[in-house]
Amino acid sequence: MDLQGKRIAVLVADLYQEMEIWYPLLRFREDGAETVAVGAEAGKTYTSKKGYPVVADKSIAEVSARDFDAVVIPGGWAPDTLRQDERMLNFVREMDKAGKIVAAICHAGWVLCSANMLRGRKATCFQAIKDDVIHAGAQYVDEEVVVDGNLITSRMPTDLPAFCREIAKALGARAAAKHATRT
Repeated sequence: MDLQGKRIAVLVADLYQEMEIWYPLLRFREDGAETVAVGAEAGKTYTSKKGYPVVADKSIAEVSARDFDAVVIPGGWAPDTLRQDERMLNFVREMDKAGKIVAAICHAGWVLCSANMLRGRKATCFQAIKDDVIHAGAQYVDEEVVVDGNLITSRMPTDLPAFCREIAKALGARAAAKHATRT
């Protein structure tokens, strides 16, 4: 899928799940999107649960929802750190409020819970945080990917192909709609 001109923020923090950052970062770059690793601090190296590094391209203080078409929130233990940073939560809330794509996989549901954006929405997540997602008001669905408006959620690394396919499809649909309104 052609994602030329699309900008995707991928949130990063220590103890992330390797595949859930690197698969989307590389997959969407391959499709022509600009993917930007956004952490608490620009230039800082964040390590995965197994020590694999990712360097933040930008700090959360440098970005705004108006700069991006989508945000991808990875799982692992990183969401527990991300959800404690009000700047990260505000960014995710701004993206959601603007109707932009908010995509969360695995334990990233914790960020959605803390951002108070699940009430009345369908979502999925890693089984271990299912109760948290339900208590935050979501209708939990045990499927590889769940799309509810601009919210796209998945359960685990093996769901990444479906997760990324739905993100790309949503970005492509938005581009087509924007093009149609111009003609």
